[in-house]
Amino acid sequence: MTGKIIGVGNCIPEETITHLFFNQHIFLDENGILLKDDNFSISEKLKKITGIEERRYAESNQVTSDLGLIAAQAAIEDSGIDPETLDYIIFAHNFGDVQFGTVQSDMVPSLASRVKHSLKIKNNLCVAYDLIFGCPGWIEGIIQANAFIKSGIAKRCLVIGAETLSRVVDIHDRDSMIYADGAGAVVLEMNNQDDSGVQSHLSASHTLDEKDFLFFGKSYNNEGCENTKYIKMNGRKIYEFALQYVPDAMKKCLDDSKYSINELSKIIIHQANEKMDEAIVKRFYQLYDVAMPDDIMPMVIQKLGNSSVATIPSLLTMILKGELDDHDIKKGDIVLFASVGAGMNINAFVYKF
Repeated sequence: MTGKIIGVGNCIPEETITHLFFNQHIFLDENGILLKDDNFSISEKLKKITGIEERRYAESNQVTSDLGLIAAQAAIEDSGIDPETLDYIIFAHNFGDVQFGTVQSDMVPSLASRVKHSLKIKNNLCVAYDLIFGCPGWIEGIIQANAFIKSGIAKRCLVIGAETLSRVVDIHDRDSMIYADGAGAVVLEMNNQDDSGVQSHLSASHTLDEKDFLFFGKSYNNEGCENTKYIKMNGRKIYEFALQYVPDAMKKCLDDSKYSINELSKIIIHQANEKMDEAIVKRFYQLYDVAMPDDIMPMVIQKLGNSSVATIPSLLTMILKGELDDHDIKKGDIVLFASVGAGMNINAFVYKF
């Protein structure tokens, strides 16, 4: 018995943000000193390193729970279930609802409770809670939902990943250009009819030396309010960490599934940085002394940017809905999901469709 995906949905905001959006920004280093390169050069370097050409921002009247609700409604509709039959609603995010024009987080009540309320679910035994686990939050939600299902205390779970990172960025930090908004969701159902569903999983938290690779810190503009915090990262440290630990975690997860490297159909990895993701997957294949296949790793970060917990469920929905020309998933395909992010957390699961 395991959890099986029976419905998917996403919410990709309509507002497209190109590099022109950042032309008037004043980018500073961490010491508050103006960067030597002009904004065009900064944008080109970012594109070369991360692959990001565009990103999507939520409308000014939307918050994270709104995007999550849209994705949840789509997943429920796709599954064909009655939402009253849901046992859990797990909402992965990191910053709560942040109104446009502010940086104040609103997390009470939980975003999962807000979605349940908006879905008009009357069933009090449908438990709604939030999950804060960095960018790997949605995968961790799947792992928890699957555990509930395998234990017999749940038959159906809704797992949402949503974020509006555009609301928590320091406009003087060039890293702000990588972040985006979005949401994705799936309905996971108990399956004891065949061998499809979650096959194996792995989670890890590296906190001894790595805790602050991603953190909340003050603006690079020294004239700003020191008490106002924004998302910050040590990109080099994160890159080195990811290459050192994520491939091994992926290998252990795949080995635990009993499937071979040659049976993998797709690897759906958190869309954090195109070059980093390629390096992770190449190193993963090197652990098996196998060349990385050209079509193994679908990527949409070029047009959608990094929307944290939303990247994987959004991408999965796009593939299953036939919205990516070069990628599809068929019945029987073996797919490895993996993510890395703030904490520093790593997780993965192997799924048979």
